[in-house]
Amino acid sequence: MALSMRLSRGGSKKRPYYRIVIADVRSPRDGRFIEKIGTYNPLLAKDDEKRVEIDTDRAKHWLSVGAQPTDRVARFLDAAGVKERAARNNPNKAEPGEKAKERAEERAEKAKAAEEAAAEAKAAPAEEPAAEEAAAEESTEG
Repeated sequence: MALSMRLSRGGSKKRPYYRIVIADVRSPRDGRFIEKIGTYNPLLAKDDEKRVEIDTDRAKHWLSVGAQPTDRVARFLDAAGVKERAARNNPNKAEPGEKAKERAEERAEKAKAAEEAAAEAKAAPAEEPAAEEAAAEESTEG
């Protein structure tokens, strides 16, 4: 029988309260469980000692029997010093998606075109006054 250490939700709507339980992986989330080994109240402050309560001896026993903790429970066990959790590394997580990359490229092209147009506009007025002066001289001569 495959066992998991997981959270079982209780509490009313918008007021969650979780039990940390040992359950068969096939049983539903809030359904039948084998043993309750702790509680988790996410509404309490993060530094509150009653936010997460775990019976560490029972947790060690169930880990030795082969129970697999979920990600969240593994964090709690790591904080309690029961089982060290390997840090996850996903370098692609912060990378934008394909559409966002395309939009960024389009924006860069538009900005580059705008800069070139501004540079041409700066260069063109410098030439125009000389042309206007020359035109003005021709009109006064004639």
